[in-house]
Amino acid sequence: MHAVHKTVLAALLLTLPVASMAADRIVHLNFADVVAEAQKNGNIDGSVKFYLAGNTPQGSVKVVKEHVSANRKTNAFGKKDAVSCAWVLQSVLTALQDEAKEAGANAVIDIVSNYDDVEYKDAENYECHAGFLMSGVQMKAKLAKIP
Repeated sequence: MHAVHKTVLAALLLTLPVASMAADRIVHLNFADVVAEAQKNGNIDGSVKFYLAGNTPQGSVKVVKEHVSANRKTNAFGKKDAVSCAWVLQSVLTALQDEAKEAGANAVIDIVSNYDDVEYKDAENYECHAGFLMSGVQMKAKLAKIP
């Protein structure tokens, strides 16, 4: 192998551990903005409403299912955190919407971020873990019927 090839190969091998060990950045982003974007894009249809913990729907609430969760990851390589996090949250919203419809619910309530079983509660923001290669969102909630 030529000296130039050995040098390039050595440089590439030295950068791999840095990329693979890149720590997740925890980012908190606006939930309502992504819900609106998901509805505009057709990823969710608006038949199911989403309420972060701390926001209570008006009227009577009948919980249909106590414990639901969704955990999604997406490719983050070369993307800004806000872009990859919005994409993965839309995937979580779609999963929660589908589960709500299956259960006969029209709302997902008491939503909290729950990455690696560590809760993050905020009435306006969700938590996303953005890394070099992947971004992830994990949430838990309840399914309910509201007027």
